[in-house]
Amino acid sequence: MSPFLAAEDLSMFGRDPWWLVVIKAVFCFAFLMVTVLFSIVWERKVVAWMQLRIGPNRHGPWGMLQSLADGIKLMLKEDVIVKRADKVVYVLAPIVAAIPAFMAIAVIPFGPAGNEISIFGHRTTMQLTDLPIAMLYILAVASVGIYGIVLAGWSSGSTYPLLGGLRSCAQMISYEIAMGAAFASVFLYSGSMSTSAIVEAQQDRWYIVLLPVSFLIYIVTMVGETNRAPFDMPESEGDLVGGFNTEYSSIKFAMFMLAEYVNMVTVSAVSVTLFLGGWRAPYPVSTFWEGANHGWWPLLWFVIKVQLLLFFFIWLRGTLPRVRYDQLMKLGWKVLIPVSVVWLMLVATVRTLRNENYDFADIALYVGGGVLALLLLSFVADMFRERTKAGAQAAEEPAGFDAMAGGFPVPPLPGQELPPVPRRSPRRERELIVSGGPDTQSDGSLDGKEASDG
Repeated sequence: MSPFLAAEDLSMFGRDPWWLVVIKAVFCFAFLMVTVLFSIVWERKVVAWMQLRIGPNRHGPWGMLQSLADGIKLMLKEDVIVKRADKVVYVLAPIVAAIPAFMAIAVIPFGPAGNEISIFGHRTTMQLTDLPIAMLYILAVASVGIYGIVLAGWSSGSTYPLLGGLRSCAQMISYEIAMGAAFASVFLYSGSMSTSAIVEAQQDRWYIVLLPVSFLIYIVTMVGETNRAPFDMPESEGDLVGGFNTEYSSIKFAMFMLAEYVNMVTVSAVSVTLFLGGWRAPYPVSTFWEGANHGWWPLLWFVIKVQLLLFFFIWLRGTLPRVRYDQLMKLGWKVLIPVSVVWLMLVATVRTLRNENYDFADIALYVGGGVLALLLLSFVADMFRERTKAGAQAAEEPAGFDAMAGGFPVPPLPGQELPPVPRRSPRRERELIVSGGPDTQSDGSLDGKEASDG
């Protein structure tokens, strides 16, 4: 029997009346908004706990209404539009960033497709809709959302927002390649791009067990895609003041923050769907409780898994410092992309061998031999590369580095060193001051006046 699934049965979608579709769409919107409001408070509370602070504790019980108060405050603030901005694009950019963030949740399953629930007497699935290419739809929507950040940086008419927009564009290109390769591994194992079919394929084992490398790659790329610490380079206040949203205020600034947190929830939901069994109950619960995956209970397991991944975002922000931009690009292009491509080739090889009815021992032997051969070749190549590099360095003298070559000070590149700075002794500095200059002249004039007076 082929390990791939049969064609997706999506006949249960598209049968709901219009008012039920509206109710489910409103539920998806409300789920994202409530989760965002809770995540903001939770982030401030957890980071305050990690830093031995109190955190918000004034608005509502235990400060739970702090994020709602912040949203109201931002809406009532003065809305400023800078003079040099392209006003149409400037106003449109926050909308372009926020709307695609809400669209991806439409194909995320909150419950099993075969277990329909009753809403006002109508049987329906716990999912707004599904597509045979649902994961490609999510990738497309995520790619459109980045245009909001790029357009915000360009339309502000300022240098720092423009640099933040360019950084965001480069970051998206770098990390979406590795993310797509991680998705492709899941497609090979499940035989489908439908989100409901991918969750159904994890009935025996979650893909975090079968595809651990893909899960780790996606975890890193989803942090880079959402511009969260330690990859928050587009809004790095240390060198870009505030990045792409420096010139924004009031509700437009709030929409950028809303888009960031909604994207956090979306990528967490995608990770749960692809690697953590989706709406399925954890292993100990599903073994002794048969009804754990029926009724409204799948929604509870899904929310718990999403909240755990959101806590992972918060934990990263509270512990890791921001990386440099060259480190960010090096991680994306030199580490994640090669590893994801090699891993995808290994997964495709395993699936091909399984389709040819090879047993597990043969597959492990072939894959292990291929990995060992690849490591051996890389070791030999690195050894020859180091010898060549050492010979070249011995033959050539290192070129001097001039920090003011371009007319303004620039930092040295890797491998370059600043020239030694000559240091003067304190005695020499005193001699220079005494031997001439305005201080010496003034002292001489005063001495001459005193002498004449005497």
